[in-house]
Amino acid sequence: MRLFFGPVSAVIAVLILAAINIYVARGLYRWLALVIPGVNLKAFITIYALLAVSMIAGFLPLPSAVNAVVGRISAYWMGTFIYLLICFLAADIVVLLGRIVRIIPGPVPPDVLFFKGLAALFIALGVACYGFFNANQIRFTSYEMDLQGKSPRDGLKIALISDLHLGSLNAERNLVAIVEKVNGMEADIVCIAGDIFNDDVNTLSSPENVMGLFKSIKSAYGVYACMGNHDGGRKFDSVSGFLAGSGVRLLNDEYETIGENLIIVGRIDRSPIGGLAEMTRRDISDVLPPQDAGKTVIVMDHNPARIDEYGKETDLIVAGHTHNGQLFPMNLITNAMYAVQYGHYKKDADSPHVIVTSGAGTWGPPLRVGSNNEVVCITLS
Repeated sequence: MRLFFGPVSAVIAVLILAAINIYVARGLYRWLALVIPGVNLKAFITIYALLAVSMIAGFLPLPSAVNAVVGRISAYWMGTFIYLLICFLAADIVVLLGRIVRIIPGPVPPDVLFFKGLAALFIALGVACYGFFNANQIRFTSYEMDLQGKSPRDGLKIALISDLHLGSLNAERNLVAIVEKVNGMEADIVCIAGDIFNDDVNTLSSPENVMGLFKSIKSAYGVYACMGNHDGGRKFDSVSGFLAGSGVRLLNDEYETIGENLIIVGRIDRSPIGGLAEMTRRDISDVLPPQDAGKTVIVMDHNPARIDEYGKETDLIVAGHTHNGQLFPMNLITNAMYAVQYGHYKKDADSPHVIVTSGAGTWGPPLRVGSNNEVVCITLS
């Protein structure tokens, strides 16, 4: 069944991708033909086909140098394409409604087609350009958390980052600003809640610089991390070794006691891509330390889908994974999928506080629309 499902699903995905590309290409060409009568159709199809094929370049066995260039083109085109698709759809719906209520005659006049295409193109490119710019801005978000007297000390400060996706476009450059913001907090503890790398530590352009930046993170009690779904697979050992050499304490369904009253727990991701060597996610009862009412328990769990596992034995859960949708309208979908896909959440008096960050990096297109790259500061009292 698995062998059958794989090829069939791949064919369906390719057909859907081809159909929406034809739709966007048709909209672009029809508008160009109005602006530039006699535009060369073959040249347009060739250029558009190359852009469209670039979106699946990551699955092709290309030389690394070629793949780097094509990957950059693919990332920017994919982000632009998403909003071209949305805007052309919206414009066509508006025109269709106009025809239904007889505001717009049929066949649709050329001037209406011109302004429809112009509006779609202008809005799509404007939103994409904003998204590219916003994805390179690192915001700062803060929360104050009242643990009802259970904080190890009043004012304990936790710096939370997640979803760095190091190895993806612009991620290493943005890491400099991320570390600067973390160090500016003068945090007691730094938590990295998974998806530290973008599938493979070997894709880093400068591993030495990344390692040096991790080593430069300042905190009173150290830097702790759990792994995300993009940190697994065959590169698990290299990821673990890289983090150990960077001064980051990786917790794989383990906990560490800090001082006398604080316990930090790191969970194994529930669905790591390629698995995590021989490790599997254990039951929470086998991971948490024996209950001690006098100690604060903080859990790093990359994916917030299973926060219902935790009860009053846990005080705070920090997570990422959702990117807060990253691109509007995806945040509407992630909001429907999770009890909390971003921000602060506490189900009831017996449940822990939950903080889900939108992450400090991007996956896929280097865009942020309707969400931000952020570094989070959590102050406990």
